[in-house]
Amino acid sequence: MDEMLKLKLKRISRKNEPYLFLVLLALCLLIEVRSGQFFAANNLVDIASALIVPGLFAIGAFMVIVSGGIDVSFPALASLSVYASTTYLLSIDYQGGVWLAFLLSILIGAVLGLFNGIFIGYFKLPTLIVTLGSTNVFRGIMQGALDSKQLATIPSGMREFGTSALFIARNPVSGLTSRMPVAFLVFAGVLILMFLMLRYTMFGRSIYSIGGSEVSAHRAGYNVVRTKIIIYILVGMIASAAGVIRVSMMQQLHPTNMLGMELKVIAGVVLGGTAITGGRGTLLGCMIGTLLIVIVENSMILLGIPTSWRSVFTGALIIIGTGVSARQVISMHKVKSRSIKQPIRRGA
Repeated sequence: MDEMLKLKLKRISRKNEPYLFLVLLALCLLIEVRSGQFFAANNLVDIASALIVPGLFAIGAFMVIVSGGIDVSFPALASLSVYASTTYLLSIDYQGGVWLAFLLSILIGAVLGLFNGIFIGYFKLPTLIVTLGSTNVFRGIMQGALDSKQLATIPSGMREFGTSALFIARNPVSGLTSRMPVAFLVFAGVLILMFLMLRYTMFGRSIYSIGGSEVSAHRAGYNVVRTKIIIYILVGMIASAAGVIRVSMMQQLHPTNMLGMELKVIAGVVLGGTAITGGRGTLLGCMIGTLLIVIVENSMILLGIPTSWRSVFTGALIIIGTGVSARQVISMHKVKSRSIKQPIRRGA
């Protein structure tokens, strides 16, 4: 029994999530001691609300990184899909619900994701190079073909969705109130679906297998090309849904508002223990890492730190997250090398 307990503790100690959770807890307690407002109901709701869009982006980025790639195009993809769908709905004076905005954006996102997937999966081009190029392609289409500009008015269905609340939290001390957006249910739903898919389906196992070794995955019977194409289609769909939520919550559309979010999102994913080389990571760690980034960015005022230092802290987290991931990969390679060099003991 003691041996079983030791084995379980040893396995837990090798995972990033427990340590990251302790860091997250320590940060929350530090902010609470400094401000006395962190655990206030309205502040917790504000943090949950701020997590929705980065959290959805992180789910897509997580799938790509686990499969062995780095996608930097999802903010531009989301911007293009939501801008195209919103301007179309405005042009026909659409007065219905938000479902059509989601449907159009997700369809456009799937096509744009397919664009990435074909070049990465079929033509076997490097993920980073393809997505850097497609970022500029998507921005060029938005600025050139669509003549993008800030839209102060969005369709009524999107406005209503953005202001709808599950509940309202009130701070009894300050009297401030915060709304828990209905959009949080979309985020939770996507997170649960992706968790089930990655853990219990053949497609989910193929993503991890490809990230570990494409050659081994092919030999095991996985269709590497098809899996990669599906991954980028899913990323396009999730990113587009996040774009609709972002615009709805802001009550206006700025075509460049989401550009530049990719570094923070990737930092959160890697900080959560996802191996930058692919093949290893959990959605739980991904969400904890993303939450840590969100809390750092949204709690600087409570800590009395000027917001101008936000980039410094985010950059430091990127370096730490990447460094930890790289260190783990090096350690794993050393362990494998030792096991290979270890002489084979023959039975007497």
